[in-house]
Order: sequence, then C-alpha cells, then structure tokens
Amino acid sequence: MARNALLRTFSRHLLKPLAFWLLALPVLWLGWQWGMLLNGQAHGLGFNPIETTHRFLGDTAIRILLVSLAITPIRDLTRWGPIMMVRRRIGLAAFWYALLHVLAYLGLDLFIEAGTASGALAALWRDVTDRIYITLGMSAFILLLPLAITSFKCCQRWLGARRWQGLHRLVYPLAILAVLHHGFMVKGFQLAPWIHGGILSALLAYRLVGMKARKRPHPSTNAA
Repeated sequence: MARNALLRTFSRHLLKPLAFWLLALPVLWLGWQWGMLLNGQAHGLGFNPIETTHRFLGDTAIRILLVSLAITPIRDLTRWGPIMMVRRRIGLAAFWYALLHVLAYLGLDLFIEAGTASGALAALWRDVTDRIYITLGMSAFILLLPLAITSFKCCQRWLGARRWQGLHRLVYPLAILAVLHHGFMVKGFQLAPWIHGGILSALLAYRLVGMKARKRPHPSTNAA
C-alpha cells in the first residue's frame, strides 16, 4: 500500500517536472560547454566545436525520439499508466532537438562557410541533392514537422481521432529515416548507429506483433 501511494505521489507531482529537466539536460550541458569555450576555458566540444554541436543535437534528437516510441511498450509491460502523461512532452523534445540540429547545421556550418543566407540555402540544396545522409535527415525532419504542429489537443479535435492517429503513424517511417541518416553520416564503423537501429527494430517488431494480436479473432467470437 505504501509503495502504491508513493508511486501515485511520484506520478502526480514529480513525473512531469523530472521529465522536463531530464529532457533539458543535454541543451543545458551544450550551453555550458559553449560558455566555457567563449570564455577561453577548457571545454568538452573537441577540436571542431561546430561539428560536435550539430552532431550532438542530432544524436540527442534520435535518442529522445526512440524513448518516445518506447513509452507505450513500457506502459504495456509495466502496467504503469501515468507514464503516458509525458509521451507528448518527450515527442516535442525530440522535435526541438531536431530543429536545433537543423539550425546549427544551417547557421553554424553552412552560413558561416557561405557568408550569406542565400548562399547557405543554396549549399543546403546541393547537400540535399548530392548527399544521401542529408536527404534522409531532411526527409525525416519534414515528416516530423506536422507531428509537432498537431501534437496539441486542439489539433486532435480538429483532425478527428482517426485522421490524427493516421498522421502520427508517420513517426515510424521518420524514425527509420533518422536512424539511416545517422548511419550514412558516420565514417567507418561506429557502434551508436547500430544500437539505434537495434532499438528501433525491436520497437517496430513490438508494434507489428501488437497489431497482429489486435487483428486476430477472439476465441469467443469463433466459438459463437
């Protein structure tokens, strides 16, 4: 009884604030490192802080996206319903980190190199058409945009439950695109893209098994 009461108290009062601060930690750390860099102090951004920044933001976006996809399986396996309260918050955090990743790539990388906004956009277009990992990444971000915009309850009511659910199933193809983007981007063998791919494969398998189970006729129906 005491354990259940403690869990209810945590779910009601602490779960959302804890999720907020955990989701904010990566960008707070990044801001702290840039502060150290600009003050001429030792930092953790390596010899190429710009590349480290947009790669860190992209990796964080993918990991948070995978966490958002894992919320429903966690709920199903643990029977802890309140965890669903933070799913939208986690999904939106994935969007914001993806947006910062794109802006860092445009602003800190392409704009500094090109010198003008038009030059940066032209360089972006060349990258999208010439580099497969940029094509995959921008495709994933474009699919993520409508999901973030329609994540609020007013949009759910406006679209209706069926259309809203159909739209938000785009999260699965965009997650595949995001993981492939990471895999094609890295040079040589790196473990992180394989870990991301393995986690996503497990989540997709869980989703497919659940869909088949829901479509399977109930024994009582067959008996009737």
